[in-house]
Amino acid sequence: MEVPTVKLQAFLAQHGFGSRRGLETMIGEGRVTVDGTTATIGLRVIGTESIAIDGKKITVNAVRLRYFLINKPVGVVSTTNDELGRPTVLSLIPHVAERLYPVGRLDADSEGLILLTNDGDLANKLTHPRYGYSKRYRVTVEGLPTEKAIDHLERGVRLKEGYTNPATVEGLVERGERTTFEIAISQGWNQQVRRMCERVGYPVTRLVRVAFGPFKLDHLREKQYIELSPEEVEEKLLEMMRQ
Repeated sequence: MEVPTVKLQAFLAQHGFGSRRGLETMIGEGRVTVDGTTATIGLRVIGTESIAIDGKKITVNAVRLRYFLINKPVGVVSTTNDELGRPTVLSLIPHVAERLYPVGRLDADSEGLILLTNDGDLANKLTHPRYGYSKRYRVTVEGLPTEKAIDHLERGVRLKEGYTNPATVEGLVERGERTTFEIAISQGWNQQVRRMCERVGYPVTRLVRVAFGPFKLDHLREKQYIELSPEEVEEKLLEMMRQ
C-alpha cells in the first residue's frame, strides 16, 4: 500500500509550528530543511523525515491524515461520544488509531454527508465563512412554498443570530402535500436550514445533506462510508477551485 503524504507546511501547521501561510513563507525563505536538504514549497512528507527549522531539529509524532465520508442516518449523532448512549458517527466506521472528529454537524433528526477527519487545517477551511465553502441540502417541507417564500430564503432570513446569508434554492418538486427542493447555504448556524424554512412558514419533514464544499454524497447509501486519501482530498479541493 502506498504511504500517504501531506504537504510540508500543512504537516508543520498541524503540529503547532505556525500558521500554514507563515510556514509557507519560512519554507520560501529557505529556513526549513528535510533530511538535510532545503525544503521547497509543495514538498510532501510522510512525517518520519528529519525536519529542522532555522537549523533546529523538531520532534513530532508521525500523524496519518484520515478522511472518511459517511452517509449518516437519522438517529445517529454527529459527535464522538454521547451522554445519552445514542450511536455516534464513529460507530459507522472501523476503529482507527487516529483521533477523528466530525466536520460540520448534523442533528440527530437529519441525515446525509458527514466528514470525519483528523486534518485540522481542512476542517478550518470547510467551516470558516471566509473560505466560502457551501453546504447543500435536499429538503422536504410541508406544503408548496410560494415564490415569496423562496425569494425570502434566497435573500436572507432573520434568525436569532441575525440575517442569514443569501441562499440558493432550486429543483422544487411537489409530491402531494409536501415539496422537495435543494438549498445551498454558506453558514453553519445550529439547525439553520430547518429554522429558515420554518421562519417562512414551511416546516421541514426531512433534511439530507448532499454536499459539503467539494465533497458529495453521490451514491453512498445509508450507513455507508468511503475513505479518501490525502491526494484525493487535495484533488477535490483543486477541482472546486477551477470551477
